[in-house]
Order: sequence, then structure tokens, then C-alpha cells
Amino acid sequence: MLTGKQKRFLRAEAHHLNPIFQVGKGGVNDALIKHIKEAIEVRELMKIRILDNCEEDKHEVAEALAKGARAELVQLIGLTVVLYKESRDNKRIELPKSK
Repeated sequence: MLTGKQKRFLRAEAHHLNPIFQVGKGGVNDALIKHIKEAIEVRELMKIRILDNCEEDKHEVAEALAKGARAELVQLIGLTVVLYKESRDNKRIELPKSK
């Protein structure tokens, strides 16, 4: 579980990132989750865009993505989801220590 300080740090780190996946009309499916799991292991921090034609609620989509990828939901702002998962092999991000 991330602290508020860690989430703030990750939001700042994610600011310059571009979304690399999009959730469209098909919603969240197994193939999308599989690709996100692979990508987040390499990147640790990623943005995912929910398209306007997605028929599911954006909050449900964000939760489903985080749960499916076993990642932390850092932020849902507008239709952009920010996920974080600490990488086993490609650790790049050093989180601030919680008190």
C-alpha cells in the first residue's frame, strides 16, 4: 500500500509520460491485462487512457486494471489511469520512505 507522500511522488514522475495502452469499446479483457502486466514489469510506472467510447465506468475500469495487473492505482484523473508496480528485475524508481 502506497502512502500519500509516495503517491504524490509517483504522480509527479508520471506527469511527463504518455499513455501506452487504451481501453476502448471492448473494455478490460484478458489480453489487455496480459500486455499491461508485461509492460509494467519493465516500466514500473505507466499511464493508460480510457477512450470516450468505453461503455464501462472509469472507476471500475481503473480498479479492474489495477487488480488484474496486481499494481497500485496511483491516480485516476479525467480518463487517464496511472498504475505503479515495483519491478523485480528492472527496478528504477526509488520511492520516498514512509515515516
